[in-house]
Amino acid sequence: MKKIVFVVFSCMLFSYAFSQDSTSSAPAKTKITLPNRPGDHFLIQLSSDHWTGMPDSIGSHQKGLSRGLNIYFMLDKPFRSSPKFSIGFGLGISTSNMVFKKVNIDLKSVSPHLPFTHTDSTNHFKKYKFSTGFLEVPIEFRYSSKPLQPNKSFKIAIGGRIGTLLNAHTKGKILQDKNGNTLANYTEKENSKTFIEGTRFVATARVGYGIFSLFGAYQVNPILKDGAGPAMHLYQVGITLSGL
Repeated sequence: MKKIVFVVFSCMLFSYAFSQDSTSSAPAKTKITLPNRPGDHFLIQLSSDHWTGMPDSIGSHQKGLSRGLNIYFMLDKPFRSSPKFSIGFGLGISTSNMVFKKVNIDLKSVSPHLPFTHTDSTNHFKKYKFSTGFLEVPIEFRYSSKPLQPNKSFKIAIGGRIGTLLNAHTKGKILQDKNGNTLANYTEKENSKTFIEGTRFVATARVGYGIFSLFGAYQVNPILKDGAGPAMHLYQVGITLSGL
């Protein structure tokens, strides 16, 4: 709860800081208005997710389309001296779903290391994924070639996100034997944040035209806590839908 309050407070602080008028004694500059450009907006991202630094024993069982969904409410503050540049910041949720085959990730293990157990020759789930959800504060430095026409503009943005872990779980569906025969059609879900790093830092970049852009994101710090397993990092590539 303290982490969530800290992230929300940080977002409010950014909003307050950028909303203040300059107290400089220099002559005031004429404020440029952008009537067709929203001051706030939603940013939605669909991604293909990957882990770097995976040992072969884990990577060989990473199968299927691993994916993510990021949704943020953003404020946009154009520079008074040059409206082609702006700062965007906000608050939102980032999720990631890593898909595996014939492996079990024991999030509730009492071991100091997170176990990834192969189930090639035993009963296993036909569909299996590891999922996380983070509350995040994104910040972007933005460039727009046509700030008066955001839907007809070439855009570039670089920045970062800081997040706090909300949820980590595994989900298995349809239990099968080693030959792939169905034993039971049910879903098993395990929740635990024990092994997952509670705070993460992500570097981001995107480029596009109009409301669509391509983006990339890389988690700077490891996914797992120190000593809990290999130093793996999440990276996402995908599509962004946003007015800015």
